[in-house]
Amino acid sequence: MKQVTSLALAALLAGIAVNANAYQAGDWVLRLGATTVAPDEDSDRVVLPTAPATVLPGVSIDNDTQLGIIPMYMLTDNWGVELLAATPFEHDVKVEGVGINAGSVTHLPPTLSMQWYPYGGQRGWQPYVGLGVNYTFIYDEDVDPQLAGALEALLGASEAELSLDDSFGLAAQAGVDIPLSDNWAVNLAVWYIDIDSTAKIRTDVGTVEFDVEIDPWVYNVGIAYRF
Repeated sequence: MKQVTSLALAALLAGIAVNANAYQAGDWVLRLGATTVAPDEDSDRVVLPTAPATVLPGVSIDNDTQLGIIPMYMLTDNWGVELLAATPFEHDVKVEGVGINAGSVTHLPPTLSMQWYPYGGQRGWQPYVGLGVNYTFIYDEDVDPQLAGALEALLGASEAELSLDDSFGLAAQAGVDIPLSDNWAVNLAVWYIDIDSTAKIRTDVGTVEFDVEIDPWVYNVGIAYRF
């Protein structure tokens, strides 16, 4: 029954798409949706200056979903430029291997991409691919009481501060707008973004520094409106 329903929905969308106007040079498209940042992180080991040194496997970063606000402008019938923006993402950070909550970080990852629309100028579905650049602003880093307690027990630290550097990197994407009318469409999109950062845990007895490759997959499911 589910397969029949899915086929019926796909057929309905395909039928609507035939009557939808084509994307053309000068069009503005605003995409709004649920945008999920899912880190595919790879962290250096965390070496604490104990005697002997305490070595932890690294950190993990959880997913977060926010409102995506994604404007796009068609430069020609086949080429567009898009800005991925969203409300701030907040991620919990955990220390691997010991299950300690390390803290949380907030970031904004604006991504500017040049996109190619192979069916631009034609009616129907509008798939696209793109390449671009990302600058991730990381701020409002907080240390979790669990990490603060562990650092006090291991190092005798009475205070701790977490920070991560901002990142600049490349991004690749693919997506599709599935028309519902001349102006409205369903948008499905995915990005892979190169985000590398250096994390620092500063205490009153020393600083621990390690690199983190966050490298998230970013997914958007939402609507698109063509002006």
